[in-house]
Amino acid sequence: MTSFSGLYRSRLPLCAALLLASSLTPAAAAPADDIAELKAAVEALRAEQARAQARIAELEGALARQREAPVAVAAAPAVSSEPSRLSLSGDMRVRYESNFGVADARDRDRGVLRARLRAAYAVNDWLTVGGQIATGDPDDPNSTDMTLSNFDDDLQVSLDQAYIRLTPGDLQVHLGKIPQPFMRTELVWDGDVSPQGASAAYTADLGGVKVKASGIYFMVDESVAGPDSRMIGGQLSMQTPSAPIQAELAVGYYDYALRSVAGGDAGDFRSNLFAGGRYLSDFNLLDVIAALTWNGLGEKWPVRLVGDYVHNYGAATDADTGFGVDLLVGRASKPGDWRFTYGYAEAETDAVLAAFSHDNTNIGTNYMQHTLAIDFVPKHNLVLNATYYRYRQKDGVIGPVDWQNRLRLNFLVNF
Repeated sequence: MTSFSGLYRSRLPLCAALLLASSLTPAAAAPADDIAELKAAVEALRAEQARAQARIAELEGALARQREAPVAVAAAPAVSSEPSRLSLSGDMRVRYESNFGVADARDRDRGVLRARLRAAYAVNDWLTVGGQIATGDPDDPNSTDMTLSNFDDDLQVSLDQAYIRLTPGDLQVHLGKIPQPFMRTELVWDGDVSPQGASAAYTADLGGVKVKASGIYFMVDESVAGPDSRMIGGQLSMQTPSAPIQAELAVGYYDYALRSVAGGDAGDFRSNLFAGGRYLSDFNLLDVIAALTWNGLGEKWPVRLVGDYVHNYGAATDADTGFGVDLLVGRASKPGDWRFTYGYAEAETDAVLAAFSHDNTNIGTNYMQHTLAIDFVPKHNLVLNATYYRYRQKDGVIGPVDWQNRLRLNFLVNF
Protein backbone atom coordinates (compact mmCIF):
# COMPACT_ATOMS: atom_id res chain seq x y z
CA MET A 1 0.00 0.00 0.00
CA THR A 2 1.49 3.43 -1.05
CA SER A 3 2.00 5.81 1.89
CA PHE A 4 0.88 9.43 1.92
CA SER A 5 4.50 10.67 2.01
CA GLY A 6 5.68 8.51 -0.90
CA LEU A 7 2.85 9.68 -3.15
CA TYR A 8 3.57 13.31 -2.31
CA ARG A 9 7.33 13.01 -2.94
CA SER A 10 6.81 11.40 -6.38
CA ARG A 11 4.53 14.11 -7.66
CA LEU A 12 6.09 17.34 -6.30
CA PRO A 13 9.51 17.17 -8.18
CA LEU A 14 7.70 16.36 -11.43
CA CYS A 15 5.52 19.45 -11.05
CA ALA A 16 8.55 21.59 -10.34
CA ALA A 17 10.43 20.25 -13.36
CA LEU A 18 7.53 20.89 -15.70
CA LEU A 19 7.18 24.41 -14.36
CA LEU A 20 10.88 25.07 -14.90
CA ALA A 21 10.91 23.59 -18.43
CA SER A 22 7.92 25.61 -19.52
CA SER A 23 9.57 28.77 -18.27
CA LEU A 24 12.89 28.11 -19.95
CA THR A 25 11.68 26.96 -23.40
CA PRO A 26 10.98 30.38 -24.92
CA ALA A 27 13.25 32.38 -22.65
CA ALA A 28 16.76 31.23 -23.05
CA ALA A 29 17.78 34.86 -22.87
CA ALA A 30 15.38 35.70 -20.04
CA PRO A 31 16.55 38.25 -17.57
CA ALA A 32 18.50 37.03 -14.56
CA ASP A 33 15.88 38.29 -12.16
CA ASP A 34 13.23 35.97 -13.70
CA ILE A 35 15.49 32.99 -13.13
CA ALA A 36 15.96 34.03 -9.56
CA GLU A 37 12.20 34.15 -9.04
CA LEU A 38 11.84 30.65 -10.42
CA LYS A 39 14.56 29.36 -8.10
CA ALA A 40 12.79 31.00 -5.17
CA ALA A 41 9.50 29.33 -6.15
CA VAL A 42 11.21 25.97 -6.34
CA GLU A 43 12.71 26.48 -2.89
CA ALA A 44 9.31 27.43 -1.51
CA LEU A 45 7.83 24.27 -2.96
CA ARG A 46 10.62 22.21 -1.44
CA ALA A 47 10.01 23.79 1.96
CA GLU A 48 6.28 23.06 1.69
CA GLN A 49 7.13 19.50 0.71
CA ALA A 50 9.31 19.12 3.79
CA ARG A 51 6.54 20.42 6.07
CA ALA A 52 3.99 18.10 4.44
CA GLN A 53 6.31 15.13 4.79
CA ALA A 54 6.84 15.90 8.47
CA ARG A 55 3.07 16.14 9.04
CA ILE A 56 2.44 12.90 7.14
CA ALA A 57 5.14 11.13 9.18
CA GLU A 58 3.49 12.41 12.37
CA LEU A 59 0.06 11.12 11.29
CA GLU A 60 1.45 7.74 10.20
CA GLY A 61 3.15 7.36 13.61
CA ALA A 62 -0.09 8.14 15.43
CA LEU A 63 -1.96 5.64 13.26
CA ALA A 64 0.62 2.95 13.98
CA ARG A 65 0.38 3.56 17.72
CA GLN A 66 -3.43 3.34 17.57
CA ARG A 67 -3.28 0.00 15.78
CA GLU A 68 -0.91 -1.39 18.39
CA ALA A 69 -3.01 -0.23 21.35
CA PRO A 70 -5.58 -2.82 22.71
CA VAL A 71 -9.20 -2.05 21.84
CA ALA A 72 -11.36 -1.57 24.92
CA VAL A 73 -14.56 -3.66 24.60
CA ALA A 74 -17.46 -2.99 26.92
CA ALA A 75 -17.99 -5.99 29.18
CA ALA A 76 -21.29 -7.85 28.66
CA PRO A 77 -23.64 -7.59 31.61
CA ALA A 78 -23.16 -10.50 33.97
CA VAL A 79 -25.85 -13.18 33.76
CA SER A 80 -26.66 -14.72 37.10
CA SER A 81 -26.65 -18.51 37.18
CA GLU A 82 -28.78 -18.48 40.34
CA PRO A 83 -32.42 -19.45 39.68
CA SER A 84 -35.10 -16.92 40.41
CA ARG A 85 -36.34 -16.90 43.98
CA LEU A 86 -39.85 -15.95 42.83
CA SER A 87 -42.15 -18.59 41.31
CA LEU A 88 -45.56 -17.86 39.77
CA SER A 89 -48.26 -20.30 38.65
CA GLY A 90 -51.99 -20.50 38.30
CA ASP A 91 -54.95 -21.77 36.31
CA MET A 92 -58.10 -20.59 34.59
CA ARG A 93 -61.17 -22.76 34.11
CA VAL A 94 -64.31 -21.99 32.12
CA ARG A 95 -67.25 -24.37 32.56
CA TYR A 96 -70.65 -25.10 31.08
CA GLU A 97 -72.92 -26.90 33.54
CA SER A 98 -76.30 -28.52 32.97
CA ASN A 99 -78.55 -29.79 35.82
CA PHE A 100 -81.54 -31.93 34.88
CA GLY A 101 -83.66 -34.96 35.73
CA VAL A 102 -85.64 -33.91 38.82
CA ALA A 103 -89.40 -34.35 38.44
CA ASP A 104 -91.42 -31.14 38.67
CA ALA A 105 -88.23 -29.08 38.87
CA ARG A 106 -86.78 -26.70 36.34
CA ASP A 107 -83.65 -27.81 34.49
CA ARG A 108 -80.82 -25.34 35.01
CA ASP A 109 -77.90 -24.42 32.77
CA ARG A 110 -75.17 -21.99 33.78
CA GLY A 111 -71.69 -20.76 32.97
CA VAL A 112 -69.02 -20.96 35.68
CA LEU A 113 -65.55 -19.46 35.91
CA ARG A 114 -62.61 -20.11 38.23
CA ALA A 115 -59.27 -18.26 38.25
CA ARG A 116 -56.35 -18.77 40.64
CA LEU A 117 -52.92 -17.15 40.82
CA ARG A 118 -50.18 -18.49 43.09
CA ALA A 119 -46.84 -16.96 44.08
CA ALA A 120 -43.99 -18.08 46.32
CA TYR A 121 -40.75 -16.32 47.19
CA ALA A 122 -37.76 -18.20 48.61
CA VAL A 123 -36.26 -15.91 51.23
CA ASN A 124 -33.45 -18.41 51.75
CA ASP A 125 -32.82 -22.15 51.48
CA TRP A 126 -35.27 -23.04 54.27
CA LEU A 127 -37.78 -20.13 54.40
CA THR A 128 -40.45 -19.36 51.80
CA VAL A 129 -43.44 -17.02 51.85
CA GLY A 130 -46.36 -17.74 49.54
CA GLY A 131 -49.98 -17.11 48.76
CA GLN A 132 -52.86 -17.62 46.37
CA ILE A 133 -55.62 -15.33 45.19
CA ALA A 134 -58.76 -16.93 43.77
CA THR A 135 -62.24 -16.17 42.57
CA GLY A 136 -65.21 -17.34 44.59
CA ASP A 137 -67.34 -16.37 47.54
CA PRO A 138 -65.02 -15.58 50.49
CA ASP A 139 -67.64 -17.15 52.82
CA ASP A 140 -67.48 -20.50 51.00
CA PRO A 141 -64.32 -22.45 51.97
CA ASN A 142 -64.82 -25.36 49.55
CA SER A 143 -65.43 -23.57 46.24
CA THR A 144 -63.65 -21.00 44.08
CA ASP A 145 -66.32 -21.08 41.36
CA MET A 146 -68.26 -18.03 40.24
CA THR A 147 -71.54 -18.23 38.31
CA LEU A 148 -71.59 -15.87 35.34
CA SER A 149 -74.70 -13.83 36.21
CA ASN A 150 -75.84 -10.75 38.21
CA PHE A 151 -76.05 -8.30 35.29
CA ASP A 152 -72.33 -8.58 34.53
CA ASP A 153 -71.13 -7.59 38.03
CA ASP A 154 -67.39 -7.86 38.61
CA LEU A 155 -66.15 -11.14 40.03
CA GLN A 156 -65.25 -11.60 43.67
CA VAL A 157 -61.58 -12.29 44.35
CA SER A 158 -60.06 -13.06 47.73
CA LEU A 159 -56.79 -14.10 49.36
CA ASP A 160 -57.29 -17.85 49.46
CA GLN A 161 -53.86 -18.73 50.90
CA ALA A 162 -51.14 -16.75 52.71
CA TYR A 163 -48.44 -18.73 54.47
CA ILE A 164 -44.87 -19.08 55.68
CA ARG A 165 -43.17 -22.38 54.81
CA LEU A 166 -40.16 -23.67 56.74
CA THR A 167 -38.17 -26.60 55.33
CA PRO A 168 -35.36 -27.60 57.72
CA GLY A 169 -34.13 -30.91 56.32
CA ASP A 170 -36.91 -33.44 55.76
CA LEU A 171 -39.39 -31.48 57.89
CA GLN A 172 -41.87 -29.09 56.26
CA VAL A 173 -43.87 -26.60 58.34
CA HIS A 174 -46.65 -24.27 57.16
CA LEU A 175 -48.05 -21.34 59.15
CA GLY A 176 -51.01 -19.13 58.19
CA LYS A 177 -53.78 -19.97 55.73
CA ILE A 178 -52.10 -23.00 54.30
CA PRO A 179 -52.25 -25.61 51.52
CA GLN A 180 -53.98 -28.90 52.30
CA PRO A 181 -51.28 -31.14 53.88
CA PHE A 182 -52.90 -34.60 53.62
CA MET A 183 -53.38 -37.38 51.09
CA ARG A 184 -57.11 -37.07 50.41
CA THR A 185 -60.17 -37.75 48.31
CA GLU A 186 -63.19 -35.46 48.08
CA LEU A 187 -65.17 -37.70 50.40
CA VAL A 188 -63.61 -35.90 53.40
CA TRP A 189 -61.63 -32.94 52.00
CA ASP A 190 -62.67 -30.78 49.06
CA GLY A 191 -59.71 -29.72 46.95
CA ASP A 192 -60.44 -26.00 47.45
CA VAL A 193 -60.22 -26.09 51.27
CA SER A 194 -57.18 -24.19 52.60
CA PRO A 195 -57.02 -24.70 56.38
CA GLN A 196 -55.88 -21.90 58.67
CA GLY A 197 -53.43 -22.57 61.46
CA ALA A 198 -50.25 -24.65 61.39
CA SER A 199 -49.20 -27.95 59.82
CA ALA A 200 -46.05 -30.04 59.85
CA ALA A 201 -44.97 -33.00 57.73
CA TYR A 202 -41.90 -35.20 58.03
CA THR A 203 -40.88 -37.48 55.14
CA ALA A 204 -38.43 -40.39 55.29
CA ASP A 205 -37.26 -43.05 52.83
CA LEU A 206 -37.18 -46.50 54.39
CA GLY A 207 -35.58 -48.90 51.93
CA GLY A 208 -37.38 -47.38 48.94
CA VAL A 209 -40.70 -46.97 50.77
CA LYS A 210 -41.65 -43.32 51.26
CA VAL A 211 -43.15 -42.72 54.72
CA LYS A 212 -44.78 -39.42 55.67
CA ALA A 213 -46.16 -38.26 59.01
CA SER A 214 -48.36 -35.14 58.92
CA GLY A 215 -50.10 -33.14 61.63
CA ILE A 216 -52.30 -30.05 61.76
CA TYR A 217 -53.75 -27.55 64.18
CA PHE A 218 -56.76 -26.07 62.34
CA MET A 219 -58.33 -22.92 63.82
CA VAL A 220 -61.90 -23.26 62.49
CA ASP A 221 -63.57 -20.36 64.31
CA GLU A 222 -62.25 -18.03 67.01
CA SER A 223 -64.71 -16.68 69.54
CA VAL A 224 -64.28 -13.46 71.49
CA ALA A 225 -66.71 -14.37 74.27
CA GLY A 226 -66.53 -18.16 74.52
CA PRO A 227 -64.74 -21.36 73.52
CA ASP A 228 -63.19 -21.59 70.05
CA SER A 229 -63.74 -24.16 67.32
CA ARG A 230 -60.65 -26.06 66.26
CA MET A 231 -59.44 -29.34 64.86
CA ILE A 232 -56.32 -31.32 65.75
CA GLY A 233 -55.48 -34.04 63.27
CA GLY A 234 -52.79 -36.24 61.87
CA GLN A 235 -52.10 -38.70 59.09
CA LEU A 236 -49.49 -41.43 58.56
CA SER A 237 -48.97 -42.48 54.94
CA MET A 238 -46.67 -44.75 52.95
CA GLN A 239 -45.89 -45.22 49.27
CA THR A 240 -43.95 -48.02 47.59
CA PRO A 241 -41.83 -47.64 44.41
CA SER A 242 -43.80 -47.24 41.19
CA ALA A 243 -42.84 -50.36 39.20
CA PRO A 244 -44.60 -52.56 38.38
CA ILE A 245 -47.34 -51.96 40.99
CA GLN A 246 -47.31 -49.03 43.38
CA ALA A 247 -49.18 -49.25 46.67
CA GLU A 248 -50.25 -46.34 48.86
CA LEU A 249 -51.87 -46.33 52.28
CA ALA A 250 -52.87 -43.39 54.48
CA VAL A 251 -54.54 -43.47 57.88
CA GLY A 252 -55.76 -40.19 59.34
CA TYR A 253 -57.67 -39.06 62.41
CA TYR A 254 -59.32 -35.62 62.70
CA ASP A 255 -60.65 -34.50 66.08
CA TYR A 256 -62.97 -31.48 65.79
CA ALA A 257 -64.18 -29.41 68.74
CA LEU A 258 -66.89 -27.16 67.26
CA ARG A 259 -67.85 -24.99 70.24
CA SER A 260 -68.20 -21.74 68.28
CA VAL A 261 -70.24 -21.45 65.06
CA ALA A 262 -70.57 -17.66 64.97
CA GLY A 263 -68.44 -17.46 61.84
CA GLY A 264 -70.44 -20.15 60.02
CA ASP A 265 -73.56 -19.98 57.88
CA ALA A 266 -76.03 -22.32 56.16
CA GLY A 267 -73.50 -22.99 53.41
CA ASP A 268 -71.13 -24.40 56.03
CA PHE A 269 -73.64 -26.45 58.04
CA ARG A 270 -75.18 -27.85 54.82
CA SER A 271 -76.62 -31.34 55.33
CA ASN A 272 -75.17 -32.15 58.78
CA LEU A 273 -77.58 -32.40 61.73
CA PHE A 274 -77.76 -28.85 63.08
CA ALA A 275 -80.30 -27.29 65.47
CA GLY A 276 -80.42 -24.64 68.17
CA GLY A 277 -77.32 -22.94 66.83
CA ARG A 278 -75.07 -25.98 67.19
CA TYR A 279 -74.07 -29.26 65.59
CA LEU A 280 -75.88 -32.23 67.11
CA SER A 281 -72.89 -34.51 66.53
CA ASP A 282 -69.25 -34.23 67.38
CA PHE A 283 -66.84 -35.03 64.54
CA ASN A 284 -64.00 -37.43 65.33
CA LEU A 285 -63.16 -38.87 61.93
CA LEU A 286 -61.11 -41.95 61.16
CA ASP A 287 -60.17 -41.75 57.49
CA VAL A 288 -58.42 -44.65 55.70
CA ILE A 289 -57.29 -44.33 52.07
CA ALA A 290 -55.71 -47.11 50.02
CA ALA A 291 -54.55 -46.98 46.40
CA LEU A 292 -52.98 -49.36 43.88
CA THR A 293 -51.42 -48.19 40.60
CA TRP A 294 -50.46 -50.67 37.87
CA ASN A 295 -48.03 -49.45 35.19
CA GLY A 296 -48.02 -52.59 33.04
CA LEU A 297 -49.60 -50.82 30.03
CA GLY A 298 -46.85 -48.20 29.84
CA GLU A 299 -46.41 -44.78 31.41
CA LYS A 300 -49.22 -43.27 29.30
CA TRP A 301 -51.84 -45.76 30.56
CA PRO A 302 -51.52 -46.28 34.31
CA VAL A 303 -54.46 -48.06 35.95
CA ARG A 304 -55.24 -46.68 39.40
CA LEU A 305 -57.76 -47.91 41.97
CA VAL A 306 -58.46 -45.72 45.02
CA GLY A 307 -60.64 -46.51 48.00
CA ASP A 308 -61.58 -44.22 50.91
CA TYR A 309 -63.41 -45.22 54.10
CA VAL A 310 -64.46 -42.76 56.82
CA HIS A 311 -66.19 -43.30 60.17
CA ASN A 312 -67.28 -40.60 62.61
CA TYR A 313 -66.75 -41.83 66.18
CA GLY A 314 -68.41 -38.71 67.58
CA ALA A 315 -71.72 -38.96 65.71
CA ALA A 316 -74.99 -38.66 67.63
CA THR A 317 -76.68 -40.82 65.00
CA ASP A 318 -76.14 -44.17 63.30
CA ALA A 319 -75.64 -42.30 60.01
CA ASP A 320 -71.91 -42.05 60.67
CA THR A 321 -70.07 -43.82 57.84
CA GLY A 322 -69.01 -43.11 54.25
CA PHE A 323 -66.92 -44.65 51.51
CA GLY A 324 -65.78 -44.00 47.96
CA VAL A 325 -64.14 -46.03 45.19
CA ASP A 326 -62.52 -44.56 42.05
CA LEU A 327 -61.05 -46.32 39.02
CA LEU A 328 -58.81 -44.23 36.73
CA VAL A 329 -57.29 -45.42 33.45
CA GLY A 330 -54.73 -43.21 31.71
CA ARG A 331 -53.05 -39.97 32.64
CA ALA A 332 -53.74 -36.28 31.91
CA SER A 333 -50.36 -34.54 32.10
CA LYS A 334 -48.80 -34.51 28.60
CA PRO A 335 -50.09 -33.60 25.10
CA GLY A 336 -52.08 -36.45 23.58
CA ASP A 337 -53.01 -37.98 26.95
CA TRP A 338 -56.44 -39.41 27.72
CA ARG A 339 -57.82 -40.37 31.13
CA PHE A 340 -61.09 -42.17 31.91
CA THR A 341 -62.59 -42.22 35.42
CA TYR A 342 -65.47 -43.94 37.14
CA GLY A 343 -66.30 -43.37 40.79
CA TYR A 344 -68.97 -44.34 43.27
CA ALA A 345 -69.41 -42.83 46.74
CA GLU A 346 -71.83 -42.89 49.66
CA ALA A 347 -71.79 -40.68 52.74
CA GLU A 348 -74.28 -40.79 55.56
CA THR A 349 -75.61 -37.63 57.22
CA ASP A 350 -72.90 -37.08 59.84
CA ALA A 351 -70.16 -39.27 58.36
CA VAL A 352 -68.05 -36.18 57.55
CA LEU A 353 -68.09 -32.45 58.30
CA ALA A 354 -69.98 -31.09 55.31
CA ALA A 355 -68.36 -27.64 55.57
CA PHE A 356 -65.11 -29.08 54.18
CA SER A 357 -66.25 -32.09 52.10
CA HIS A 358 -66.86 -32.05 48.34
CA ASP A 359 -69.14 -29.53 46.63
CA ASN A 360 -69.42 -31.30 43.26
CA THR A 361 -73.18 -31.46 43.82
CA ASN A 362 -75.58 -29.63 46.11
CA ILE A 363 -75.60 -32.52 48.65
CA GLY A 364 -72.64 -32.46 51.05
CA THR A 365 -73.58 -35.62 53.01
CA ASN A 366 -76.41 -38.18 52.95
CA TYR A 367 -75.89 -39.05 49.30
CA MET A 368 -75.25 -41.82 46.80
CA GLN A 369 -73.25 -40.68 43.78
CA HIS A 370 -71.92 -42.05 40.49
CA THR A 371 -69.22 -40.13 38.62
CA LEU A 372 -68.02 -40.53 35.03
CA ALA A 373 -65.21 -38.34 33.66
CA ILE A 374 -63.08 -38.04 30.52
CA ASP A 375 -59.95 -35.87 30.32
CA PHE A 376 -58.00 -35.04 27.14
CA VAL A 377 -54.79 -32.99 26.87
CA PRO A 378 -54.56 -31.51 23.32
CA LYS A 379 -51.65 -29.17 24.12
CA HIS A 380 -49.23 -28.55 26.94
CA ASN A 381 -51.03 -26.96 29.93
CA LEU A 382 -54.47 -27.35 28.34
CA VAL A 383 -57.05 -29.89 29.56
CA LEU A 384 -60.51 -30.59 28.15
CA ASN A 385 -62.81 -32.40 30.55
CA ALA A 386 -66.34 -33.77 30.62
CA THR A 387 -67.75 -34.95 33.96
CA TYR A 388 -71.17 -36.46 34.62
CA TYR A 389 -72.68 -36.93 38.11
CA ARG A 390 -75.75 -39.02 38.85
CA TYR A 391 -76.73 -38.69 42.48
CA ARG A 392 -79.53 -38.72 45.02
CA GLN A 393 -80.17 -38.51 48.73
CA LYS A 394 -79.42 -41.71 50.57
CA ASP A 395 -82.37 -41.71 53.00
CA GLY A 396 -84.63 -38.99 51.59
CA VAL A 397 -84.83 -36.88 54.75
CA ILE A 398 -84.68 -33.48 53.05
CA GLY A 399 -85.46 -32.48 49.46
CA PRO A 400 -86.01 -34.60 46.35
CA VAL A 401 -85.24 -38.30 46.41
CA ASP A 402 -85.15 -38.66 42.62
CA TRP A 403 -81.88 -39.33 40.88
CA GLN A 404 -80.44 -36.01 39.74
CA ASN A 405 -78.03 -35.37 36.89
CA ARG A 406 -75.24 -32.85 36.51
CA LEU A 407 -73.05 -32.53 33.40
CA ARG A 408 -69.95 -30.35 33.38
CA LEU A 409 -67.83 -29.42 30.36
CA ASN A 410 -64.55 -27.86 31.49
CA PHE A 411 -61.88 -25.91 29.58
CA LEU A 412 -58.83 -25.68 31.85
CA VAL A 413 -55.61 -23.74 31.21
CA ASN A 414 -52.63 -24.06 33.57
CA PHE A 415 -49.66 -21.73 33.62
